[in-house]
Amino acid sequence: MAKKMKNRREDEAAAEPQVKRDGKLTEKLYQKELRKLHVELVKLQRWVVAKGLKVCIVFEGRDGAGKGGCIKAIAERVSPRVFRVVALPSPTERQKSQMYIQRYIEHFPAAGEIVIFDRSWYNRPGVERVMGFATEEQVQRFLLMAPAVERAMIESGIILLKYWLEVSMEEQERRLAARIDDGRKIWKLSPMDLKSFSKWYDYSRARDAMFAATDTSWAPWYVLRSDDKKRARLNLISHLLRHIPYEDLPREKVKLPKRDGRKGYVEPDYPYKYVTEHDWGAE
Repeated sequence: MAKKMKNRREDEAAAEPQVKRDGKLTEKLYQKELRKLHVELVKLQRWVVAKGLKVCIVFEGRDGAGKGGCIKAIAERVSPRVFRVVALPSPTERQKSQMYIQRYIEHFPAAGEIVIFDRSWYNRPGVERVMGFATEEQVQRFLLMAPAVERAMIESGIILLKYWLEVSMEEQERRLAARIDDGRKIWKLSPMDLKSFSKWYDYSRARDAMFAATDTSWAPWYVLRSDDKKRARLNLISHLLRHIPYEDLPREKVKLPKRDGRKGYVEPDYPYKYVTEHDWGAE
């Protein structure tokens, strides 16, 4: 009887739609596939540490393209000591006087690390160019030198992956508008986002020039369509796993040891300051 009930539940689950009417993935299917990919990311993590690999992943794209969500999907089940996320603030006056890429170089991966840049040195041909924070001479110098710098990175043993998240004009507007009245997301809507919103085609031209100069055979740009956030995250992690060779290292079966004996220990009568326990969900 129990076996029949189990088979019935499995049949009902299989009959549930896996894709919504708008073509987007259901939450159930998304979580199922994401769990599988998280297992593979842990295998990748162990391989990177064991073999001393150095991996650098760059995320670029328009505001609202979903960079943060993709990075969270990668990093939420792995060690932050191995997967380091770098999201640098605006440069200080001292950093402005340095060689442009200098403040990024110090965050490059050492052996056994995967560094994820939430925006990167590509700020220069992107937001800095569009918003007028860099001169045209500075932008052209960057576009000329970036491929050589990235070749040097790769020759030093760094595995470099560059992702551009491509979001449609309509979806970007929907996402940015949704941040206005959502107390959880309002911090994502900065004055800079509002200024850049009106410069869609300026950003398009900047992206095109950046691709033309820096989409090289040794460090190509990979474009991820991100209108469907769930599908984009799964596609991204799958692509990443295919482009960093790894193996599933053998591991010993873990067994919890026995706890030590009480040995006369007595719980103290201490006035602990407990956190208030609310009756969540009660009417």
